[in-house]
Amino acid sequence: MQINEAFATEIKKVLGDGRVMFHEPMKAHTTFRIGGPADCLIFPSSMEEVRQVFALLDRYEIPYTILGNGSNVLVRDKGVRGAIVKFNSPFSDIRLEEGTRIVAGAGASLKDVSVFAAEHGLTGMEFAVGIPGSLGGAVFMNAGAYDGEMRNVVAKVRSVAPDGSMHEFQAAELELGYRHSIFQTNGHAICEVELKLVSGEGSTIRMKMDDLTRRREERQPLEMPSAGSTFKRPTGYFAGTLIDQTGLKGLKVGGAQVSEKHAGFVVNTGDATAEDVLGLISEVQRRVFEMHGVKLYPEVRIIGEE
Repeated sequence: MQINEAFATEIKKVLGDGRVMFHEPMKAHTTFRIGGPADCLIFPSSMEEVRQVFALLDRYEIPYTILGNGSNVLVRDKGVRGAIVKFNSPFSDIRLEEGTRIVAGAGASLKDVSVFAAEHGLTGMEFAVGIPGSLGGAVFMNAGAYDGEMRNVVAKVRSVAPDGSMHEFQAAELELGYRHSIFQTNGHAICEVELKLVSGEGSTIRMKMDDLTRRREERQPLEMPSAGSTFKRPTGYFAGTLIDQTGLKGLKVGGAQVSEKHAGFVVNTGDATAEDVLGLISEVQRRVFEMHGVKLYPEVRIIGEE
């Protein structure tokens, strides 16, 4: 779509030139390193800015998509029409409150939050140290790894609704389930997250974080662009194990490949397109179902113009 010049002028007044981009290739803003251009890419740094941005998007009838770090997303090759509101480094403050509570912006990296917790002798976030995402994205997906997930540590979430109103959700209202939260249906932008942790021994916390980091480095293809685990865990199975048992490690479609290191990951070997990835996902689904009778569903969020 054509971005209205009046909108472009007004959004720059709110954020300045440096935090608004037009016709920006999304492969530069996702961990998959794949994706066509976004009509408008916006980086807010406060809830008030989010409120103003939403008001402008509503006034000019511009559709929008909310992204965190871009670590669990595949952007289609034609890109994204309208605006992408992206939460990362400009929205990443982390602070300690009430002894065992941490409050952080949605754009804070999970690694930074985990390290901050460890530095203050707080346990509960160790599981997230190696997840390459933002805090807001982790709440949106109820991210988890090893023995933890976000629903075990989230106390409150502050958000901005599509109409610009500000809200605060208590943990019980978040509908956190397997890779699910209320934010997948209510359209709110997660802005700030309050975590309730537990006091622990600093050396023990760091030891656990080091162990999880080592295990991740040994088992996952961190050296190649990907969007993390490609498929949701089917009930009673592990997606990576099913894919491996089907003999699909190394299977390629164009530049997309089932990782030879961990079959649960589709990686970009250097020049993959979204079409390659989607073709490979479809082929993996077909062959796994043919051999095991189990249907795999993507965990990766797929966005953009078909």
